[in-house]
Amino acid sequence: MKILVTGAAGFIGFHLSKALLQRGDEVIGVDNLNSYYDLNLKKLRLNEIEKFPNAANFNFLEADIANKQDVESLFSDFTFNSVVNLAAQAGVRFSIDNPHSYVQSNLVGFLNILEGCRNSKVGHFVYASSSSVYGMNVKKPFSVDDRVDHPISFYAATKKSNELMAHSYSHLYNLATTGLRFFTVYGPYGRPDMAYYNFTKCILDGKSIDVFNNGKMQRDFTYIDDIVDGMLRILDNPPLLQKNKYSHATAPYKIYNIGNNNPVSLRRFISAIEKACGKKAIENLFPMQPGDVPITYANIDPLIAEYKFQPSTSIEVGIQKFVEWFIKHNPTGEIK
Repeated sequence: MKILVTGAAGFIGFHLSKALLQRGDEVIGVDNLNSYYDLNLKKLRLNEIEKFPNAANFNFLEADIANKQDVESLFSDFTFNSVVNLAAQAGVRFSIDNPHSYVQSNLVGFLNILEGCRNSKVGHFVYASSSSVYGMNVKKPFSVDDRVDHPISFYAATKKSNELMAHSYSHLYNLATTGLRFFTVYGPYGRPDMAYYNFTKCILDGKSIDVFNNGKMQRDFTYIDDIVDGMLRILDNPPLLQKNKYSHATAPYKIYNIGNNNPVSLRRFISAIEKACGKKAIENLFPMQPGDVPITYANIDPLIAEYKFQPSTSIEVGIQKFVEWFIKHNPTGEIK
């Protein structure tokens, strides 16, 4: 199959592209290579793909999905069986100070990709949503049947908007769409703005780490290999036309939580990093940050039932693999 992966130089996009190449697919990777975090890391990921045995099946294009002309040219030059949209402005806290960047990438860019899929009659459009849409939901674990109408960050609001936009295109144009609510994805080649990355760097450097809500938080950490396994299962099975139980509207549309279904306390998380680094953390305790939540917890029963999805990587194993990668590539200076 020929598959478009937007955000291909990003963390999840990089790992997904490698997995698709490994199984023999042709991948067109798109990324605008912005400066939200270290560009050297994005280039490192692309360089790793170039070393891959099936690298000849990977075609990378530097383009911005928020640019309508770029996207129109992309869908004019290529025909795709499926599209995976992972390009987005990420980060809860960054959205508080920089909301306009989220409108461009997460809303305008998302619409451009939807239009490309509609006009090209793409077989399956899979896109990144986020566990952030659940906000301060009191019911645990979080289920895709829960109402998510009260986002507490602008980032979350854009991701919920993506789900609504996708449903409208599914209903109007019979475009098969699947949204994936990712739960704290981590692992080698991960994003430097994530806590595990920063904690590892600070602990190895002997610097203090900032621990919010006095450490009384839990996250449904999900290792990247488990995420990619679930994505491949879903990508090959576009949803069929179905009626939403809350409405008479029909659409080939699905939403899934994709997480570990096993929240880990911040204390256990920090201990795993300390063990992998062989050093104790120096902690600065702070109250909860705006836009943050005390717990994320994914109900993944639909993925288990429909795809036999079962994440298997413990936080200790996953963090050990990340720290080994981190030390090898020396991100304390130039990433190499």
